[in-house]
Amino acid sequence: MSEENPSGWAVGWASFAAFMLFVAGTLQFFSGLAAILNDGYFVIGSDYAFKFNVTTWGWIHVIIGIVVFCSGLGILKGHVLGRTVGVFAACASLLANFLWLPYQPVWSTVIIAVCVAVIWALTAHGRDVEAMRG
Repeated sequence: MSEENPSGWAVGWASFAAFMLFVAGTLQFFSGLAAILNDGYFVIGSDYAFKFNVTTWGWIHVIIGIVVFCSGLGILKGHVLGRTVGVFAACASLLANFLWLPYQPVWSTVIIAVCVAVIWALTAHGRDVEAMRG
């Protein structure tokens, strides 16, 4: 389809990506906040290769959560920068949650799956949101 007449499915997927970034960013922020406020809440074994202080992981999740949430705003406004930052933020969130797997395996797996869907939606259909807004 041309950019003058974007596909409704494509716009739906890109909008889905923006709202998933809102949700993932918010939940990642609060997961990080929980790690900062109570560093004894998350515990893993001593043989984990990517061992950081839980408070450090908390700050990583808080910062990524804020960036992910803000990129969702940019995507809904149809900004190219928002879409670009959204892809990179989803990649950072995916990587952080992969490294966070020993702390929260189910939650991290869910966020990884959401990030993969967001990356696909933004790279395959992100321009259609711009066409709808423009």
